[in-house]
Amino acid sequence: MTGEQAPGRAGIVDAHHHLWVRARHPQPWIDPVTMAAIDADFEPADLAPLARAAGVSATVVVQSIASEAETVDLLTVAAEDTLVRGVVGWVDLTAADVANRIGRLRAARGGERLVGIRHLVQGETDPAYLDRSDVRRGIAAVGAAGLVFDLLVRQHQLAMAARLAHDLPEVSFVLDHLGKPALGRPEMAEWSRDLRALAESPNTTAKLSGLVTEVPRSHWTPGDLRPVVEEALDAFGPDRLMFGSDWPVCLLASSYLRWVEALAELLGDHDGADRAPVWGDTARRVYGLEAS
Repeated sequence: MTGEQAPGRAGIVDAHHHLWVRARHPQPWIDPVTMAAIDADFEPADLAPLARAAGVSATVVVQSIASEAETVDLLTVAAEDTLVRGVVGWVDLTAADVANRIGRLRAARGGERLVGIRHLVQGETDPAYLDRSDVRRGIAAVGAAGLVFDLLVRQHQLAMAARLAHDLPEVSFVLDHLGKPALGRPEMAEWSRDLRALAESPNTTAKLSGLVTEVPRSHWTPGDLRPVVEEALDAFGPDRLMFGSDWPVCLLASSYLRWVEALAELLGDHDGADRAPVWGDTARRVYGLEAS
């Protein structure tokens, strides 16, 4: 597949990718030794030909550092780049004025493209971070502003995320990277249990993204990912799943096109009506994206 539109894949939405210029927004989480493939700058012009070759017509760019300044710059990109239709940005959830901070972002150039907020919960050392009243107050403010909250959690934090989604039914939650499942390890049973607990809340959706970097070996096949994709399809259903490339982070294990083709293979046993939500309809609905 090189840009051809298979059934259920017309106008793909990439619901999860990143952009950064390190001189402006350093990325301290990138290890130059183990992450050499992404120890570089990635800008819209780098993404455009890859997205076009994969049949992608719209994207959502997601924050990568805890910085409102980065979010402002991503909104400017969205204002200038026709490919980027939405921005998932960052605000300090523990601040007393979360609503005002969101208002300032919306007043910035491209502010109308702000569709969600995310915090790097996976890096929090507090095991009860999402249970905290100050954090929950901030997330409730995100929902009250009509924005989605992206959940970036690791597998051991999934149960906490499930509690959060259950307790805040008025907020729309999107699980990034399926909660980073422990592929091929005994903990997969716990991941499945907690993923299903999260999916029980109807205000949740999830991204089929970031999976190739969770495979515990350098050479992977679509078959390595099939168990988690099928589990997600069974737990959420296709109407609550969306494709995301996680580019450029995916480059640690895969090219952009290889991941698109792998997911196409994994969805191949499902009919077009099931595939269409994953390839774009879910992202457009949940993030309120303009028509491609």
